Amino acid sequence: MNNVLIITGASRGIGAATARLAADAGYAICVNYRQNGEAAERVVADLEAKGASAMAVQADVSIEAEVVRLFETVDAKLGRLSALVNNAGILETQMRLESMDAARLHRVLATNVVGAFLCAREAVKRLSTRHGGAGGAIVNVSSGAARFGSPGEYVDYAASKGAIDTMTIGLAHEVAQEGIRVNGVRGGFIYTDIHASGGEPNRVDRVKAFVPMKRGGTADEVARAILWLLSDEASYVTGAFIDVTGGR
Repeated sequence: MNNVLIITGASRGIGAATARLAADAGYAICVNYRQNGEAAERVVADLEAKGASAMAVQADVSIEAEVVRLFETVDAKLGRLSALVNNAGILETQMRLESMDAARLHRVLATNVVGAFLCAREAVKRLSTRHGGAGGAIVNVSSGAARFGSPGEYVDYAASKGAIDTMTIGLAHEVAQEGIRVNGVRGGFIYTDIHASGGEPNRVDRVKAFVPMKRGGTADEVARAILWLLSDEASYVTGAFIDVTGGR
């Protein structure tokens, strides 16, 4: 029986890279996406070419009913859940806090925080031995921004990732005796499409001088850390973080 993995926001970037590595590790994978179904199906085709069972499921993780539908679809079509990667996240145009309106804050926090909480909730219901589950793992994709704050650019995004770090620790302690490990991976300046959403597609090239290794990271480098935390090699690791930040 395959281990069944849901990766939110998996049509591109770190999510897609994680899906491809998970296929190599023998997982059956749900590629969740919000808008770009074509990209999600391309990822699914890549996974199936590796011999993995895979499916794409559209769901906006900021909407509770859609999160419930996502997990119920996986129950019905892939089987019992083994693991969750909370990867879906958004950021908006670079600006100072004084220029942000409430609508922007609600959008960012709804996806990055509420969405992660809702997905973790549904995963716990399925994984916890308290609910008849067999245990499993949750990895929350955070960011080095949670430690540095992203001043002048994305303090709202940074704050949302700080919330994810706190949730990771609290939830890890809450379910540690129920067979579930909960950990986080903080990416640094990583070459992904998300920077275009902030209005600066080449941001990593501008800021990489601040990294001790003097380069940006790749989605695959973050994905390898995620896969390790999902694996049995990390069986005694919970409530922990791996910083994939080039030493920053």
